[in-house]
Amino acid sequence: MAEISDELIRLERCAEEERAKLAGLTGEAYEAQRERWRRASENVRSAIARHAEATGRSREAVEGDVQKAARRADEDPAE
Repeated sequence: MAEISDELIRLERCAEEERAKLAGLTGEAYEAQRERWRRASENVRSAIARHAEATGRSREAVEGDVQKAARRADEDPAE
């Protein structure tokens, strides 16, 4: 696995935290939280794409490494 920056890990964790907050929500609260998750996901995808381009690696490879690195933490925010 290639070196993954703390910023990419932070962005991935943020997106996962926003996704986890969807649990149990309905109606407007769900839609508002889904939009926060969408924005966070878009942020991490954009950062991954920039990193992939800068390093000459595939976006998929970088994304996989970011997800693995983010989940190696003591606690997975999505659980």
